[in-house]
Amino acid sequence: MSPLPRFLVWLSRIHKCQGFGIQSPTDFDFVRTVVNEHSAYYAYDELQSDNWMRRKLGKLYFRVANWRQPATILTNDYQPWFQAGCRSAHIVSDLGDEALQLAHIEIEQHQQLEQLYAHCNQQSVIIVEGIWHDWQAWHAIEHDTRTGTTFDLYYCGIVFCDTQRYKHNYRINF
Repeated sequence: MSPLPRFLVWLSRIHKCQGFGIQSPTDFDFVRTVVNEHSAYYAYDELQSDNWMRRKLGKLYFRVANWRQPATILTNDYQPWFQAGCRSAHIVSDLGDEALQLAHIEIEQHQQLEQLYAHCNQQSVIIVEGIWHDWQAWHAIEHDTRTGTTFDLYYCGIVFCDTQRYKHNYRINF
């Protein structure tokens, strides 16, 4: 994405910066300390990429893994970023019979969500990358009864599967 469209996306979400308007203390804390954290972490220097979006998303995935500390991470991409965020995590490309703790999929793989939901519990987190490619699929994920709070970061979406909490869909300037 070139700088002008990137700036326009940022400008259209300027009123959603830093968790403004989020009433839930838990969700506000997640946005402030994970999504929009600007501090340098210990692994940023060793995990670099020439692509600005891959670096931006990699840092986010690192922070999510660091925050969640899952035992198992399902992903086919960004393995070094997830592994640096939680060194004790086991990276898998297929869940098998394990419970889902943290998963990363592309929006084009949204059909795979049916299988993932079967492995979800109240602590499961699913990261859906590239949601701006298919808004219809993302809105279906947001309104699914098996999902709880969702965060639309434009470049990716973060889905919490805790259905006992009040369901809310946040748009965040990331």
